[in-house]
Amino acid sequence: MDKRDRRSIFIGAGANLPHPSYASPRDTLQAALLELDRRQTRVLRYSPWYSTAPVPASDQPWYVNVVAEVDTDLTADGLLHTLHDIEELFGRIRSVPNAPRLIDLDLIDFRREIAAGGAGKATLPHPRMAERAFVVRPLADLAPEWRHPISGLAIGDLLAALPADQRACRF
Repeated sequence: MDKRDRRSIFIGAGANLPHPSYASPRDTLQAALLELDRRQTRVLRYSPWYSTAPVPASDQPWYVNVVAEVDTDLTADGLLHTLHDIEELFGRIRSVPNAPRLIDLDLIDFRREIAAGGAGKATLPHPRMAERAFVVRPLADLAPEWRHPISGLAIGDLLAALPADQRACRF
């Protein structure tokens, strides 16, 4: 793993509902990434786009997902707050867990920090990221040498351990 990967910040983005102001979930996510650039956070690069099955499996529409590497002078908690502000700007309404959504922005890894989280605080790394193909698959494309900050598992090992029903198709 090179020095940059040890200091990287990764954000997961997903949506499976069309937004009233954008043509598609992908267009919504692209607009959200541009919004990040306006908020003390620079998008450095992002993974290929994926179409992914909902988790848990359901009859809701498939998601569009991407993982972005960003740079910022914000703290992890400050960046999490910024992500929530952008979700709110784009009309995210938090209802029941795993509900269909216009937008979802998650702080996946913040410079390999480990944090327990709490009200308004980031849990790092994201607590369920290693179990989700919609994060692991694009992250593997973006940072193939990445290792989980707590378990130390390589991204390839996380990919191999994913349940078969979590399908992710690159497009």
